[in-house]
Amino acid sequence: MRILVVEDQLDVAALITDSVNRAGFDVDRVGRLVEVKPALLSHDYPLMLLDRRLPDGDGLRALSEFRRARPGIRVIIVSALNGTGDKVDGLESGADDYLAKPFDADELLARIRACLRRASDVELPRVVMGRLSFDFAAHQAFVSDRPFELHRKEALLLESLMRRAERFVNHRTIMKEINSPGESASIDALRMLALRLRQKLKSERLDVELASSRGVGYMLRRART
Repeated sequence: MRILVVEDQLDVAALITDSVNRAGFDVDRVGRLVEVKPALLSHDYPLMLLDRRLPDGDGLRALSEFRRARPGIRVIIVSALNGTGDKVDGLESGADDYLAKPFDADELLARIRACLRRASDVELPRVVMGRLSFDFAAHQAFVSDRPFELHRKEALLLESLMRRAERFVNHRTIMKEINSPGESASIDALRMLALRLRQKLKSERLDVELASSRGVGYMLRRART
């Protein structure tokens, strides 16, 4: 699935592109408002990330024109204008969401997926690492196109790590995501769960590995040779 990023700052655009690519999306980028409409007419983007402070104007002021060009597109404003009034203006002007800079990459991806889930005809892409993939809509892992059979907690751990592939996820975040409210959690239990998942990944002879860092957390990454 391809999304459009409207951002003139190359470092911010690179950060967005890297994060979004790892989540299974492709990215096209333009840096000026005048380039947006031709891009929208050339491809049926389901979602656009739109900055406000662009060299040729405020992205928000052109939003209605962009919606006329592509009525069904979802739009997330990503802007350093982060006051309450700015956010209210953005949402009331037709944006589906508003994310202030600087932003957390995980939050950006969560907001992208939430926006796309609200569009019932949009199918979220799987995150793919070699032969291993994860379908977040179905909460199901696959090896090639075969379901990867895991116990519930193992699947939850893999989902947490696949969302942030190639980055360490801290213990607290993982335990919050894999345990139900009120359920007891401990580092030792997480360690045993990670050991079981690591063994299952190895048994499938996948080119990924579950790495750990004492006192930090776990990361799913391409296997080191």
